[in-house]
Amino acid sequence: MSETVRRIGQGLVYLAAAALVGWFSQNPVYRAFPSDRAQIVLAFAHGGARVEECRRLSYEEIRALPPGERRPSTCERERRPVLVRLSLDGEVLLDEALPPTGLSGDGPSRIYREFAVPPGTHCVEAALDETGAWTERVWHSRVTVSLRPLDRLAVDFKADKGGFLYYNLEVDQGCR
Repeated sequence: MSETVRRIGQGLVYLAAAALVGWFSQNPVYRAFPSDRAQIVLAFAHGGARVEECRRLSYEEIRALPPGERRPSTCERERRPVLVRLSLDGEVLLDEALPPTGLSGDGPSRIYREFAVPPGTHCVEAALDETGAWTERVWHSRVTVSLRPLDRLAVDFKADKGGFLYYNLEVDQGCR
């Protein structure tokens, strides 16, 4: 076989491969999210309360520790699960107990969830309890939000910034 024929054949194979890649880059049409829906994303990491409260060490206990490890109190590492609830117009989208991460159960509880919701004006309610039992230490938020198709409302939680935070869209505090 001549060198010219071999190069033409090689070019045809490359052209066919490029055409195939080009066709698959456009077909079948893939939509990551329905174009007639809006989206709510709940994502945060938050540490629950400790299973046991920190305990103050006595003078004798502190003295018994090696000099480099002396401290006024001791705390167990394990944390409680974080309870989280998300509702849209009174309908519960999520109600879960998020376990702590880490080998000793001492890391923050983490979540990332996406919810496809109908466009329109909605009342979004979020609640979080870091004690694992829906007690008096509940963080709660109610906002009104207007969602258009393909809008994305991000919901975050930061205790040091006042609780639940809403990004990407304008929200009104409270619900009508």
